[in-house]
Amino acid sequence: MNFKSLHHQKSPLVICNVWDATSAKIAEKLGFQAIGTSSAATSSMLGYNDGENMSFSELCYFVKQIKASSHLPLTVDIESGYSRQADTVAKNIQTLANLGAVGINIEDSLVNEKRTLINAELFAQLIADVVALLKDKGIDVFINVRIDTYLTGGSNPNAEAQRRVKLYQQAGVDGIFIPGIEQPDEIAKLVQCCQLPINVMCMPNLPKFEHLKALGVKRISMGNFLFDHMYQHLASTLESVMNHDSFEVIF
Repeated sequence: MNFKSLHHQKSPLVICNVWDATSAKIAEKLGFQAIGTSSAATSSMLGYNDGENMSFSELCYFVKQIKASSHLPLTVDIESGYSRQADTVAKNIQTLANLGAVGINIEDSLVNEKRTLINAELFAQLIADVVALLKDKGIDVFINVRIDTYLTGGSNPNAEAQRRVKLYQQAGVDGIFIPGIEQPDEIAKLVQCCQLPINVMCMPNLPKFEHLKALGVKRISMGNFLFDHMYQHLASTLESVMNHDSFEVIF
């Protein structure tokens, strides 16, 4: 089953978000159907804040290493495209496709001092131009557009997300990703207004996978939370080593 088809199976596609070769190998061993990079996790590994502070060449290095370590379909978090120009964004996506990526996430916000939404109409036009350029070049990747209304704290994130869904659908994308959403009724509203597969992300109060399936969600991802959880466990382990003057906790 190809990557696009995985978004139309009976149960949601659970993406294991990875950050290096080892995490990719573990995901494959455990039977995940697909993996995806997390920009926040890979940026953190290099000491950067999220928001295109990691260079595109550094991202490509991670993609090469992950693809060399796993046979699973890989989708790549390209943040806001590493450019505001359609031809450069399309070129970046083509580069990732040439490295073996079968999909990308691209977000409609930018991070300066804080994360802010990009004008929806301008972003929709950018995406439409990118889709057209990729089609002309024969590049077939799953374009998952991330709508960041729930991450930027607007007054009515659901209504604004619905408005953006309609614009991005018309631009010709393959899927819609709405991180930060948790409430079942709000998820249902977005599923109902969207003809494309809806992707939600790990959150403290996110419903269980069976409930998400019933709501019509087609893709579930982990973002950087798995990575953060691992390092919280590392901090706890190291604290125990220091407090007890012993490595017993490791074994």
